[in-house]
Amino acid sequence: MKFFRLSPLFLMLIIGSCSQISNEEERLPNIVIVFTDDQGYGDIGCFGATGFETPNLDKMASEGMKFTNFYSAQPVCSASRAGLLTGCYPNRLGISGALFPWHEIGIDDGEVTIAEMLKEKGYATAIFGKWHLGHHEQFLPLQHGFDEYTGIPYSNDMWPIKLDGTKAAPDEGRGNYPDLPLVEGNETIEMITSFAGQDKLTTLYTEKAVDFIHRNKAQPFFLYVPHSMPHVPLGVSDKFRGKSEQGMYGDVMMEIDWSVGQIAEALKANGLEDHTIFIFTTDNGPWLNYGNHAGSSGGLREGKTTSWEGGQRVPCIVKWPGQIPDGIVCNQLASSIDLFPTLASIVDGKLPDHKIDGVNIMELWKGNFASKPRKELYYYYGKNNLNAVRTGNWKLVFPHAYQSYEATVPANDGRGGRRIKMQVDSLELYNLMRDPGERYNVIDLYPEVVARLIEVGEEARADLGDLNTGAVGNGVREIGKLRK
Repeated sequence: MKFFRLSPLFLMLIIGSCSQISNEEERLPNIVIVFTDDQGYGDIGCFGATGFETPNLDKMASEGMKFTNFYSAQPVCSASRAGLLTGCYPNRLGISGALFPWHEIGIDDGEVTIAEMLKEKGYATAIFGKWHLGHHEQFLPLQHGFDEYTGIPYSNDMWPIKLDGTKAAPDEGRGNYPDLPLVEGNETIEMITSFAGQDKLTTLYTEKAVDFIHRNKAQPFFLYVPHSMPHVPLGVSDKFRGKSEQGMYGDVMMEIDWSVGQIAEALKANGLEDHTIFIFTTDNGPWLNYGNHAGSSGGLREGKTTSWEGGQRVPCIVKWPGQIPDGIVCNQLASSIDLFPTLASIVDGKLPDHKIDGVNIMELWKGNFASKPRKELYYYYGKNNLNAVRTGNWKLVFPHAYQSYEATVPANDGRGGRRIKMQVDSLELYNLMRDPGERYNVIDLYPEVVARLIEVGEEARADLGDLNTGAVGNGVREIGKLRK
């Protein structure tokens, strides 16, 4: 028998190669979440968009999973962001609606965000975009798990600039609002006082995101990009201005799609594409009374600030090569509050000691659609109003008031049209499989379904309360208050 002696150099190469493979297998996956503002369900090519193209998002869907029954935590800004980052119904945290520049409240120190969970696992963390969970320093991202932050602290329409570009008087419109701050870390680095300042935001966030990827390629990272757009007032760079058939809204969506492409290219250039969970979704439905400056609900009923499907059902795409099957469509019920526990299960992260409402949907990501991890969904809005509940394909709507977009013609070119106050006077039942537009109330046909969903509503009220009925709820925590 012959024995061959291996040279020390050859042995070192083999050992080094094995070590590299082992390190790659053991390294936790990077996580990227792109979260747009007021984008409609029908505003991506693969969800039916017309008048503009979204090739990068369509490619992402063809290489990952598209969700057709995915819901924001609530149909409005601050609440939906609180839900995404904490895995909780936002009313559990005391957060409702949208926070304003004069508010002295925000996310409480005791709440745990995705970023905080991931930092405990050694992740670098960054947010580039709109925060909207409190603008005072104690509420800002660096105090809630993020290493880096550049963006605006609340919505981009919370400023005193009129459509003609001039500043409103204190007693005129939004004249009592301060100029819009651009924040880096905990410090304001610039005041945005013109539409030109809004035009640069999407590109700015994208450049920051790409730079973060390059700088952190050697360690696991969490990158959160909550774009300010396509919330009004619309802003778009010269790269895309006038490029779409639909007009400025289409231009803005094309730039957001470009942003997704830039992030994808940065991942690929650094050899990270196959080792990154990439998620795209939005905070709520479109602000329909802005007409051609608003998105499309894709045929769903109503839009933002309502508990009809157009307000809360949102597009979602998830890509994770080798783990999520390519080009697959998930029709099962899921929500942005499910991302926290799902990501925690993947990285073996610690869930908060307090209650959260999200469920682990990893089985859905694997393509196991026989699994139904989310059994029900609560539709809350306002201060703490339970407006509807869903189980399976059934949705029971409770009596409540809402502002309708469909009862009047919207305005255009940056002006908001009127909304008409409407009232649901009695229980309504919809089969969302056959009637996603909620046009046919079948309350009299399925009494057993109604009885079951009423029980779900009572469980929600016992836990989270309901101002519609006066129920207090025993599971609501205190919102964060500014320390004097």
